[in-house]
Amino acid sequence: MTEITRVPLQPVAKGSITKLWAGVAAALLVAGGIAFAAKPPLVGVKTVVAGHEGSPTMEDVVKINYVGKLKSGKVFDQGQGAIMPVAGVIPGFSRALLQMQKGGKYTVSIPAKLGYGAAGAGPIPPNSDLVFDIDLLDYMNAKQYQQQMMMMQQLQRMQGHGGAPGAPEGAAPEGAAPEAPAQ
Repeated sequence: MTEITRVPLQPVAKGSITKLWAGVAAALLVAGGIAFAAKPPLVGVKTVVAGHEGSPTMEDVVKINYVGKLKSGKVFDQGQGAIMPVAGVIPGFSRALLQMQKGGKYTVSIPAKLGYGAAGAGPIPPNSDLVFDIDLLDYMNAKQYQQQMMMMQQLQRMQGHGGAPGAPEGAAPEGAAPEAPAQ
C-alpha cells in the first residue's frame, strides 16, 4: 500500500522556534492590552467600620449618612438620614452600595466614567473623580418602602383633618361634640 498523503518534514532552521515563541508572546500581550483597555473602570470601596447583616440589592432603598467630595477634598454634597433608591443614583454609587453592609462605614472612590462623566453636574466639574464617606444606616425593599410611605401619608391626612383613626375624613375624634351645621 502506497501512502500518497505523506509529506516529508523539513528540518527547522536554528532560531525559528525562538521566533515562533516570541510571536506567540507578542500576540498574548496585545490581546491582554486590548482586554485591559476594554475593562470597565472600578469603584474603590474601603471599609472603615465593618457592617453586619446583608447587603442591599438594586431593588432596595437605602438610608445613609454621606459626604461627597472632589479629589481636592472640596465638599459638593452631604446628607444625614438620606433615603435613596439604589438604582436611582449614579452607577458608581450604586455599585458601591451593593458592596456595603448595614451598620458599616465606608470610603468610596468613584471614577469620572461611573460618576457624572464629561457632563459634570452643578458644583462637580466635568471628568471629576468623586470620593464619598458613607454610613449605611438601613435598607429595605423599594416596594415595602412605598407601602410604608403611603400609610404614613394616610395617617398624616387623617391627623391633619382632625379625624379619628379609621373614621371617615373629617369625622370628629372620639369624645368630641359634633360641630353644629352652618346656617
